[in-house]
Amino acid sequence: MNAPLSSESTASCSPIREFGEADYVDGMERLVHAVQELSLARSLPEIQRIVRTRARELTGCDGATFVLRDNDNCYYADEDAIAPLWKGNRFPINICISGWAMLNRDAAIIPDVFRDPRIPQTLYRPTFVKSLVMVPIRKLNPIGAIGNYWAYQHAPSEQEVRLLQALADSTSIAMENVGVYSELEQRVRDRTAALEDANEEIRRLSVTDELTGLNNRRGFYLLAEQKLRGTHHLGRSCVLAFLDVNGLKRVNDEQGHDAGDALIKDVAEVLRSIERDSDILARIGGDEFCVMVTEIDGETSTLKERLDEAFCSFNATRIRPYRVSASIGIVRASASGGAPSLDQLLADADALMYEEKKANGSSR
Repeated sequence: MNAPLSSESTASCSPIREFGEADYVDGMERLVHAVQELSLARSLPEIQRIVRTRARELTGCDGATFVLRDNDNCYYADEDAIAPLWKGNRFPINICISGWAMLNRDAAIIPDVFRDPRIPQTLYRPTFVKSLVMVPIRKLNPIGAIGNYWAYQHAPSEQEVRLLQALADSTSIAMENVGVYSELEQRVRDRTAALEDANEEIRRLSVTDELTGLNNRRGFYLLAEQKLRGTHHLGRSCVLAFLDVNGLKRVNDEQGHDAGDALIKDVAEVLRSIERDSDILARIGGDEFCVMVTEIDGETSTLKERLDEAFCSFNATRIRPYRVSASIGIVRASASGGAPSLDQLLADADALMYEEKKANGSSR
């Protein structure tokens, strides 16, 4: 960044002349263009870019700043000048000329910065500034200020101040609009997120069994068919267990449907106790459950053994007015054979489950 111009080197930076009628007409045209630009601005940085450029053009000055009020500080957010001023700095509002304009809700017109007691000399002496005008952004409860600076002695005219204040008034409206647009955009984002969450919840409910939280029949089919295709493609085998809860009808008849629901949830808990990340658990009917797993190389216990041990452990550690058990039919989809359909696997596993139920004399 170049060093600020010294007071001795700035005398010829700008031509010293009065702001005439032709300048005012030109300034009005530039103001109209600036107002149009501000009406289309949708962000604070965009407003800053417009203001810093157009503020300088309006009066033909040597520098312009865009200042925002930050509680009790003045934040010099942006600038367009022949040499660096104070961009990025914060100063207490009670020592800044921009702060004076905001606190007094009026323009500060200073033909000679070295003769005005409101000017902090230590901040201005290293700069090119000899004269300035600072106007508040919104006179009622100001939110910032716009400054014009000259590198020579200049008494800002009423017309120049009027142009700059008009730009500041338009800037306040643009900033309010940005706030409104930002709020609307946030509402849209919030509503979109809420809609996405609602859709996700609908999707989840459509594939989830309400009583147990496991996959329902639809969810099981979606996941199991993907697993079948994937494991067959990778040369792995799948094992499917079809379970039918023993004694559910008797529990419902003798202890009531609340107890029957508790039995169903207990079976789901048993299945979760053996679940691995890649396993698929589902309740596909009133008393029917399915478990599909991928065979792991080197695994010593079969799925049937894991299920039998889980039911035994549950009954040994939980006190219930019923015994939790299920008849189980298990089939294996080998990677070496053709890819079977899920419906065929379910039919085969169901038939094996029914044979076990008959053999054990279990009832529904």
